[in-house]
Amino acid sequence: MLKDLLVIETAGVLAGPAVGMFFAELGATVIKLENQRAGGDVTRKWKLPSEDPTSPVSAYFSSVNWGKEHRFVDLSTTKDREAFDALIAKADVLITNHLAADAEKLGLQRERLRGLNPRLIHGHVKGFADQPNRPAFDVVLQAETGYISMTGSDDDHLAKLPIALIDVLAAHQLKEGVLLALLQRSTTGHGAYVEVSLEEAALTGLINQASNWLMAGAVAKPIGTLHPNIAPYGEVFTCADGGRIILAVGSDAQFRALCNTLGLAFVADMAAFATNVMRVRNRHELAQTLASPIASLDRTELLDRLVQAEVPAGAVNRIDEALSSPAAKAMVNEAVIDGQPTRRIRGNAFRIEGY
Repeated sequence: MLKDLLVIETAGVLAGPAVGMFFAELGATVIKLENQRAGGDVTRKWKLPSEDPTSPVSAYFSSVNWGKEHRFVDLSTTKDREAFDALIAKADVLITNHLAADAEKLGLQRERLRGLNPRLIHGHVKGFADQPNRPAFDVVLQAETGYISMTGSDDDHLAKLPIALIDVLAAHQLKEGVLLALLQRSTTGHGAYVEVSLEEAALTGLINQASNWLMAGAVAKPIGTLHPNIAPYGEVFTCADGGRIILAVGSDAQFRALCNTLGLAFVADMAAFATNVMRVRNRHELAQTLASPIASLDRTELLDRLVQAEVPAGAVNRIDEALSSPAAKAMVNEAVIDGQPTRRIRGNAFRIEGY
């Protein structure tokens, strides 16, 4: 789809490399330039204890560096800088994530790059909106933008999201910006500078929790899997066979269907549970009411009944179970990176079909 596009990537860790991988999956030629002095992208060394310590890549690195040509360079040297400049002169997209203070040292100043190639789309990831020289990692952004304060079971048991979600959000934001800049270039012929900060990307991801505070003054609390606005939504129950399910009931009709499925038709008419507002207010009592009939059924049987009744619910799966689904298996890519066989889930989940 993008086979004529040349993308140069100097970014490391997750957000920037994820953008490069998105373009690689769409057929672009992506050349990743890694810092030779540092031994390459730092995530090459981010290995689990069970991984081969001698492997040139880690599972983490492999997750966002599929489909690229990898070159080790030192952009502080004349030789490598000249080779870099030659690449930039013919490139369509450059993806970077350096600190502002390092731009001159690496030859990555915006003005210099524009002079080398006025048609270049330069996509840049930075950490904080107004602190260009402050190093930023996902867990710090999760903390400072409110995620950790509302993740976990209570104030004494906070948790971080188990993936670098802020990086993922920033990657999608940057990809969208670069695609729009490419579309603009197709009519104007001019390049562009596209920038996203992890901080601002994280803030966009607060969506309804942000509006809950901006409009209602509600400060989100850590409530585990529960939803502050809906019930029963996020409640987890254990079935007769030990399997667990989670409910996502978002309407009164769905709640009545749930009650009918569980043989609790009368519960849907009780004043304490008749509306979503009341169910949120009395969610703990509601969970206790639902727990017993759910515990009497095996998970597969219950989920089949709920699906037939059009009640939103799902199994609580471990990651190995999730990756065993037909959809997940169809998304697994296998490739060799630096001589090492790797497996990963592809980054682009959309499909485009002609009419």
